Amino acid sequence: MFGDIMGMMGKLKETQEKVKQTKERLNSVLIDEQSSDGKLKITITANREIKSIEMDETLLQDKEQLEDYLVLTLNKAIEKATNVNETELAAVAKDGMPNIPGMDSFFK
Repeated sequence: MFGDIMGMMGKLKETQEKVKQTKERLNSVLIDEQSSDGKLKITITANREIKSIEMDETLLQDKEQLEDYLVLTLNKAIEKATNVNETELAAVAKDGMPNIPGMDSFFK
């Protein structure tokens, strides 16, 4: 039994390291999003860090319109980044979990 606990502790440490490496890798996974008319383009990492914002000059003429574009487009980009992030981290966590009956349902 003590060996099983030590093995699980080793597996946990290995999984923690894999999660750390995955988080670092997700800094280089870029997600591009743009408004429906292409006037605003945003690039964000899978860790939800904004890398760039490009906008058509016409958006600078209407503050309210620009704010609306930013909110809508940033929210879409963040949603996509969150999905990628959660999927990648869940895969690493699932791979590192000991085989406990019924646990698969938590990772679907």
